Amino acid sequence: MNDIIIPPEDDPRNVSEPLRRALGDRYLTYALSTIMHRALPDARDGLKPVHRRILYAMRELKLASNGGFRKSAKISGDVMGNYHPHGDAAIYDAMARLAQDFNVRYPLVDGQGNFGNIDGDNPAAARYTEARMTAAAEALLEGLSENAVDFRENYDGTLTEPVVLPASFPNLLANGSSGIAVGMATNIPPHNIGELIDACLHLIKTPDARDETLMNYVQGPDFPTGGTIVEPRENMIEAYRTGRGSFRLRAKWEVEDLGRGQWQIVVTEIPYQVQKSKLIEKIAELLQNKKILVLGDVRDESAEDVRLVLEPKSRNVDPEVLMGMMFRQTELEVRFSMNMNVLIDGRTPKVCSMKEVLRAFLDHRREVLVRRSQYRMDKIDHRLEILEGFIIAFLNLDRVIDIIRYDNDPKSALMVEDWGRDHVRAVSEKDYVSPVALAAGEEFTLSEVQAEAILNMRLRSLRRLEEIELVRERDALMLERAEIEDLLDSETLQWNRISEQLRDTRKQFGKDSVGGARRTMFGEFAEMGDVPIEAMIERESITVVCSRMGWIRAMKGHVALDQELKFKDGDAGRFAFHAETTDRLLVFGSNGRFYTVGAHLLPGGRGMGEPLRLMVDLPNDTEIVDMFIHVPGRKLLVASNAGDGFVVPEDDVIAQTRAGKQVLNVKDDAKAAICIPVKGDHVAVISENGKFLVFPAAEMPEMGRGKGVRIQKYNMARGRQGALELDGGLSDLTTFNWSDGLFWSMGGGKTRHEPDMTEWLGKRAGVGKRPPYGFPRNNKFN
Repeated sequence: MNDIIIPPEDDPRNVSEPLRRALGDRYLTYALSTIMHRALPDARDGLKPVHRRILYAMRELKLASNGGFRKSAKISGDVMGNYHPHGDAAIYDAMARLAQDFNVRYPLVDGQGNFGNIDGDNPAAARYTEARMTAAAEALLEGLSENAVDFRENYDGTLTEPVVLPASFPNLLANGSSGIAVGMATNIPPHNIGELIDACLHLIKTPDARDETLMNYVQGPDFPTGGTIVEPRENMIEAYRTGRGSFRLRAKWEVEDLGRGQWQIVVTEIPYQVQKSKLIEKIAELLQNKKILVLGDVRDESAEDVRLVLEPKSRNVDPEVLMGMMFRQTELEVRFSMNMNVLIDGRTPKVCSMKEVLRAFLDHRREVLVRRSQYRMDKIDHRLEILEGFIIAFLNLDRVIDIIRYDNDPKSALMVEDWGRDHVRAVSEKDYVSPVALAAGEEFTLSEVQAEAILNMRLRSLRRLEEIELVRERDALMLERAEIEDLLDSETLQWNRISEQLRDTRKQFGKDSVGGARRTMFGEFAEMGDVPIEAMIERESITVVCSRMGWIRAMKGHVALDQELKFKDGDAGRFAFHAETTDRLLVFGSNGRFYTVGAHLLPGGRGMGEPLRLMVDLPNDTEIVDMFIHVPGRKLLVASNAGDGFVVPEDDVIAQTRAGKQVLNVKDDAKAAICIPVKGDHVAVISENGKFLVFPAAEMPEMGRGKGVRIQKYNMARGRQGALELDGGLSDLTTFNWSDGLFWSMGGGKTRHEPDMTEWLGKRAGVGKRPPYGFPRNNKFN
C-alpha cells in the first residue's frame, strides 16, 4: 500500500512562527527548568530535586539509619530509573557529597567505603561503595507516609514522588546550598541546628522579631571544617538582613613549643571548601619563589584530622607576623560569599533574609502538622467505624454467627440500608441485647466497612475479653480525636505542638548530641600593615659584589673591599660594599628606571654569582649607572648626560615589581648618568668640556618623575657631518656644604680642598668657568 504524502503546509507537526518568539519561548522553558528543577533549593526542606529523590529512593529501599547498607550503584540506578532521568554519574556525585562530613554539616547519607576526602580526591566508583540514610535524613522524611506533603507523578507517570519533604529541621540553613541557574545563583553557608531551632522558637513567640534579634540566637555560619570567622558583627547582621554578604573565614592555628626557644605553627582546621592538597601546593610554591620570607618549611602530618605544620625560618620571627602573611597570600583565609536566593514557595526565586527563610520553614511545618493531624483523624474515624461494628457484633454475637453460618449473602444480611450512622452509634452504646429480644423482631445495622471487617475477623477474637479491649480502644481513640479537633481549631495549639517537635529535634541534633556542638568559632579581625623586612628574615652581614657585566653575588660577612676577587674572563669588579641581609638594594639604570633587589635574595659568594638581569627586568642595552643600599628618608639627585635633572625622595623610587619604576625620563640619545645622595646645600657640576659651575641646591626642584630642569648649559658646535651638536655634556656633579668648601679626590688616597667657591658661584643652567686649580683632568669628583 502506498504511503499517503501530506503537503508540508497541511502537516500538523509543522508550526510556523517567528524565530525570535520560538527561541524566546524555548529558552524561557529551559531557564525555568534550570531554576526550579536543578539549581535553586526549596526554602521549605532546603533540597534540590536530585537530593530529594535520592533520599526518597533510599526510603523506598528501606535503608534506615540502623539498618544495612546497599550498593551505591543500586541506589543511583533506582533514582535514575524511577525518578531522575539524568546521568548516573551526576546522581552518584550528588549522593557522595551528602555523605562527605567535610562538605555537609549534617550528612544525610551514611557512606561506607571511599567517599572522597578533604584533599580533593574523588570518591570511588559507585560499584565499590555502599550507603544508607542517616538520622538527619530520616528526620527530613518523617511523616511522609501520613499525607504530610503533596505527591506528583514521576517523569513517566508510573510512580509518584514527593513535591517537598516534611523536614523536621530547617535543612536549608543547617546544611547550606550552592548552585548556578540561568541569570541567578545561590550560595548559602551551613549553620548550627541548635541555634536555628532557638531562633525558630523565638520567631514563634515573637512573629515580628527583627533580624538583629535573631542574631542573638544564630551567631553565624557553622562550617563542617571549623575555622574562625573574623567578620565584624554589624556586617553579618546586614548580610542576614539583606540575604547578601560575605564572611571572612580563617584557619584555626596554634603555636607548638618545641623547647630551647624553637617553635612551630600547627594548623588544625582549614577554611570551608578549601582542598588541603592544593593549599599545601600553593604554600610550597610561594616558599620556593621566596614570596614568604619568614616561612622555612611546610609539612602535612594529617591523619584522620588536619595537622598542617608551618616551620618559621628563624625562631626570632613573630608567629603573628608569619600567620598574617599566610592569611594574606594563601587560602588559609577565604571569603565565603552568601547569596540566599531560594524558591520561597517552591516556584518563585527570591533573595531572602534569614527571617524570611525561617518563616517559610515554620509555615511549612504548620502545613505539615495540619495535614498529618487530618490524616490521623481520618484514620481514627475509619478505626472507630470498625470498632463500632465489632462492638455491635459482640453485643449480638449469636445473631451474627447465625447470619454468617446460614445466610447465602452474609455481607448484605449484615447491612440495613435505611438505617443511618446515628443509629449505629446508639446501638453500640446499649447494653447487651439478648437473643430473645432479637427473636422478638429487633434488628441492627452495619456499614459496608463494618460488615467487611466482621467477616474478616478471626475466630480467636470471639472471646469475652476482646470486647473489653475494643471498648477501651474506642474510648482512647475518641479522646485522641477530640484532642486533634481542638488542635485543628486552634492556631495557638498548633504552634505549641510545633514548638514541642522542634525541642525534640534540638534534643536529637543539638549541642549536646554527637557532632552537634558548634565547630566554627569567632574572632576579631586585625588588618596587618606592611611588615618590615627586618621582621621577616634573619639579619646577617654580607658583602655585595657586582661586576661590570652585571654578575652579582653576596659574600658572607664584611670582607675587605680591596681584597682581590675572581671574575669571569673579560669581566672585572665595579661595585663592592658592605650590607646586611635585611637591606634593600637600589639599582639605577641608564634608561632612568630604578630597580629594587632584596639583599637576602642575592646568590651566595662561592661562585661568580648570577646575572642581575635575571633578577630584574633590566634591558640588555641598558647600563647600570649606580647601585647602593636604600636609606629611608634620604633624597637623591638624578641627572642625564644632557644636563637635565631633579631631586627625588629615595622612598619614592622603591619598585614593587621586577619591571622597576621609571623616574628620570630620557629620550633620543640622552641617558641617565648621575645618581647621588643630597648631602649639602650647594651643587657643583662639571661638563665634559671642562666647564665648572656652582649653584644653590635649593634651585633644584623636587619631583617624583619627569625630565627635570636644566642643570648646566652647553654650547652648540659643528660636528663632522656639519650638523650642530652639543659641545660636551654633563660629566659629573656633587653636593657640598658652602661653609665647608669643596673636597675632591686626587687619586692615590689624596684629596684637595677649596674652601671658597665664590669665584664659580652662579645660577642654575649657567655655562660655568674653568675648574679650580688641581681639579682632575678626567672631570670627575671621585
